[in-house]
Amino acid sequence: MIVQLSARELDRVRAASQVLAGILEELRAMVRPGITTADLDAHAEARVRAEGGVPAFKGYRGFPATLCTSVNSEVIHGIPSPTRVLRDGDIISIDMGVKLDGFFGDAAITVPVGRVPESVATLLRVTHEALWLAIARARVGGRVSDIGHAVQVHVEAAGFSVVREFVGHGVGPSLHTEPQVPNYGAPGRGPRLKEGMVLAIEPMVNMGGPAVKVLRDGWTAVTADGSLSAHFEHTVAVTADGPVALSASSSERDASAAVASRTA
Repeated sequence: MIVQLSARELDRVRAASQVLAGILEELRAMVRPGITTADLDAHAEARVRAEGGVPAFKGYRGFPATLCTSVNSEVIHGIPSPTRVLRDGDIISIDMGVKLDGFFGDAAITVPVGRVPESVATLLRVTHEALWLAIARARVGGRVSDIGHAVQVHVEAAGFSVVREFVGHGVGPSLHTEPQVPNYGAPGRGPRLKEGMVLAIEPMVNMGGPAVKVLRDGWTAVTADGSLSAHFEHTVAVTADGPVALSASSSERDASAAVASRTA
């Protein structure tokens, strides 16, 4: 069932999402050669609990950590480890959920570790742009597929590919609700977007082909061809005044306004 939230409920999703936004910025600043993914996870869990929240991922369907930390060819659901040391030239996707006062926020960033080649920087830039172009399509009266279409067009024009097997989703009083939000497809299809819907919009973009496979740990999804992958995500409210990225900082919203305006 697709849930439409009241203004008061949206405020609670916003509160959870803003706690998440602050912690992700702290984690971004921590990323450097020599740090482990377990170091990042420990910091994230301590900060969530200090804010009065609960790590949304830890224990969810058996997942063992607060963060999903996916490095290089890992697309999503990478498990933090004290033996996974970040090295100069890596990229790392940090995906995190927070439960606060009964409501959830869900967001992800992909961060370069030290210096990366220009082609890799372009992958990250295009994926982040695709997220904001998709957010701009989350408007009352539109269709869910309008969101994924915006992602696919932008990503493929840049020579990259969109992951098919994993998609965005509704979020709010539960971590995962209907509708599913693919990052590809023709526009004008799927459920109608209505005021009060909240969506986790999350482009997953590969430098090579779109195919992925899941490793023997049962969680970590990697690109089938070993190419690099980037992932960005925001929790987005569909409102009468337009889409609102509840998990974005004010500085990110300002920096992304030009990108989003392309589809206004």
